[in-house]
Amino acid sequence: MNSMLTILLAFFLSPLWPLGANPLPGDPFVIVNKGSNELALINENRVQTVVSVATGKTEDLTPEGLFTITVKAENPYYRRGKIPGGNPKNPLGARWIGFDAKGTDGRIYGLHGTNQPASIGKYVSQGCIRMQNEVISSLFSQIPIGTKILVTNSKKTFQTLAKEQGAIK
Repeated sequence: MNSMLTILLAFFLSPLWPLGANPLPGDPFVIVNKGSNELALINENRVQTVVSVATGKTEDLTPEGLFTITVKAENPYYRRGKIPGGNPKNPLGARWIGFDAKGTDGRIYGLHGTNQPASIGKYVSQGCIRMQNEVISSLFSQIPIGTKILVTNSKKTFQTLAKEQGAIK
């Protein structure tokens, strides 16, 4: 009976996410480099893909640090402009992948599509990380809730950054 109680306590008291301060080797991990305006998806101990993104108009708008993906939405509703998902005027595009920067709940900062594809690669956002709708739609299923995301401004390679964070052996 005592071992059953221990198992139940371990199950109910263990967090489902985040599983730790850093990503685990082999697990999905996202790195955004504001210096190059690129995003890398690391998975299965290697850099899987690198894509161009848009970040904050000023250095401080897109927060830097190690965060956790907490929210995902298809055709997200744009609250500020009261624009429904799927509307061509919606600046969030086709998908939203939110993370917990600055103590938020994943509904303020995130990776998302855009209705302004020409903005990709530039410093134009209010803090979010924009990408082409086709790209965010492709990445959406590959980035589960609980995935760690590193936002940085670095001259290091994605491989080096991933190794430093423990995402690659």
